[in-house]
Amino acid sequence: MLRFLTAGESHGPELTVIVEGLPAGIPVAASEINAQLARRQRSEGSGGRMTIERDRVRITGGVMAGHTTGAPVAMVIINKDFAAWKDRDIPPMTIPRPGHVDLNAAVKYGYRDLRLGLERASARETAARVAMGTLCKMLLARFGIEVGSYVLSIGPEAINIPGDADHLELSVRAEQSPVRCPDEEASARMVEVITQAAAAGDTLGGTFQCVAANVPPGLGSHVHWDRRLSARLMAAVGSIPAIKGVQIGSAFENAAQCGTAVHDEIIPAANGSAVRLRRTSNRTGGIEGGITNGEPVLVSAAMKPISTTLRGIRTTDLVTGEQVSTTYERSDICAVPRAAVVAEAMVAFVLADALIEKLGGDSVGEMIPRFTRLRSARFDDLPMDNVPWRFGFDEP
Repeated sequence: MLRFLTAGESHGPELTVIVEGLPAGIPVAASEINAQLARRQRSEGSGGRMTIERDRVRITGGVMAGHTTGAPVAMVIINKDFAAWKDRDIPPMTIPRPGHVDLNAAVKYGYRDLRLGLERASARETAARVAMGTLCKMLLARFGIEVGSYVLSIGPEAINIPGDADHLELSVRAEQSPVRCPDEEASARMVEVITQAAAAGDTLGGTFQCVAANVPPGLGSHVHWDRRLSARLMAAVGSIPAIKGVQIGSAFENAAQCGTAVHDEIIPAANGSAVRLRRTSNRTGGIEGGITNGEPVLVSAAMKPISTTLRGIRTTDLVTGEQVSTTYERSDICAVPRAAVVAEAMVAFVLADALIEKLGGDSVGEMIPRFTRLRSARFDDLPMDNVPWRFGFDEP
């Protein structure tokens, strides 16, 4: 089983992430991880923190001679902003911000200062997730699997994606946009609404889509609730701070349609000398019954507007009991483009875990031959007995 654990606070000295369960033999370059960390920091609407931090990873275990060893991989990312906080008294924080963890964390853990909750709840932690997810992308790349993302909407500005779109190509094109949107005109409109929100002392949310291409069929399972790949992906992406909704494929649009207009038809198609089954559309987002079907895996999510706003919101001071307005803590105006990069990491983690589960093996060298022998939706891989049979259960 693949798993990871992060530690560290927003203004603490560093973030730490430990990844356990990666096979031996994955080529690892810190420069590739740093490139992904830089993607997480870039976008229109980022706050002042991103002008301070220049995230760099230091690998402290599990990688030798440029390859994973099979041991847990440990990585550290220094918080440069820690220097401004380490030798100063921290002013008390007693005014909870609506939409943030402040009040709930104090109720749950009995904190006597609200900063104890927000320091860990901060999205700063997601830098460690991106470092982890890059390792997972490195594993997936050995099997031809690619993961990308792009922004669908920011505030009221949105783009429409045609059903036959090349989602991976859209994710590549999005890298040229300051808001990671593949449509140039929509990108400009999104930048403008972010500028307007900043001027008004407000924040914006939006939606994004992750795509995983070349995912083999057969990952995940339908036999247990917690092994359904759709559930694992939704939980992973939904765990990102400020994410309030996740869908696979065009789930919410599908909910307004009749079944015959939604389900991806299955037809035979020649593939060289073999005949394989293909789907005429991908409204299901590459997953049916909790199992991948060979189509691109599509996961989209909705991010609420950032809870920290320059303009005050009514709340209550926990010391005086009086109604007051929130005080501003440095934050982003819009974090949707950056959240999409974090979501890539979480999607890559789930897919890497499912791939390891499917193939087994302690090294990439063991996994690759097994990967080449995986069944697919070819007629040769699907022999049917085509004879009557009985369940054979005993009478109750």
